[in-house]
Amino acid sequence: MLKCCSLYSGSTGNSFFFQTEDTKLLIDAGVSCKKIESALDSLNISPNDIDAVLITHEHIDHTRSIGVLSAKYKIPIYANSETWNSLLKTNSKLSNSNINFFNNDKSFELNDLKIIPFSTPHDAANPCGFNIFKDNKKVSIATDLGHISSDIIKCLENSSFLMLEANYDSDVLKYSSYPYLLKKRISGPNGHLENCITGKTIAHLINSGLQKALLIHLSKENNFPELAYQTVIEELKKQNYSKNDIFFNVAPRDIPSNLFQVS
Repeated sequence: MLKCCSLYSGSTGNSFFFQTEDTKLLIDAGVSCKKIESALDSLNISPNDIDAVLITHEHIDHTRSIGVLSAKYKIPIYANSETWNSLLKTNSKLSNSNINFFNNDKSFELNDLKIIPFSTPHDAANPCGFNIFKDNKKVSIATDLGHISSDIIKCLENSSFLMLEANYDSDVLKYSSYPYLLKKRISGPNGHLENCITGKTIAHLINSGLQKALLIHLSKENNFPELAYQTVIEELKKQNYSKNDIFFNVAPRDIPSNLFQVS
C-alpha cells in the first residue's frame, strides 16, 4: 500500500510525502525545516523516520531546508549530479556524506519502492520528475514543467495517481504585475505549466488508467485554486469526460493535503 500527500505546494515552497509499510520519503524540501516538522507532526510522522529526500531540481522553493533537514535528522539526499553541484554553490549546510546520486531515466530502489527519475523541461541544471512503483501500482509527480512533450506523456502513462503542476492561468499572468521578462520565462518552454495544458494532460491520461490527480505548484500571483480546478473540468469536458471520471483536487499552499491511498 502506498500513501502520499502534498505537505506544502506553490511558488512559495514545495514538499511532498510518500509512505509505504517500509519506507517514508520526502520529495523536495522547499520550506523551512520547522514547517516540514510541523506538517509531518500533523500526520503523526517523526522526521527521524524519513528514509530519504529526493530532489527534483535546485531552485530555492524546492530546496530551502534540504541542508538543515538532512543534517539535523541524518536523512540521505537523492539527486542527480548536476542538481547537486548547483546546490553546493549556494548552500553551505550541505554535506557530501549524505548524498546519493541517481541518473535521470534510470531506475533505482529505495527499500520496497522502485523509483524512476525522468527529465523535465525547466530552466534548472538537470530537473526531473519521478515515477514511484509499489505492488504493481505507479504514482508520478511532475512539477516545474515548461511544456508537455511526448516523452513526458510516456513517463506519466499508466499512473494510478498523479501530482501535476498547474502553475498559472494565461490571462491572469498577462495582466499581473510581473515584469515582462519574468512573464516570458514563466510561459516559455522551460518555465511552468498552464492550467489548460494540465487539464489536457489529465484527460489524456485517463485512457491509461489514471484514477486520481492532485494539482500542485500553483502560483500565488498568477492563479487561483478555483480557477485551476474549473479549467481542468472544462478540458475534461472537451475530451468527453466529466469530473466523475476521475477524482482530482488542488493541493493547499500552506497545509498538508489529504493523504491519498493507492492500493
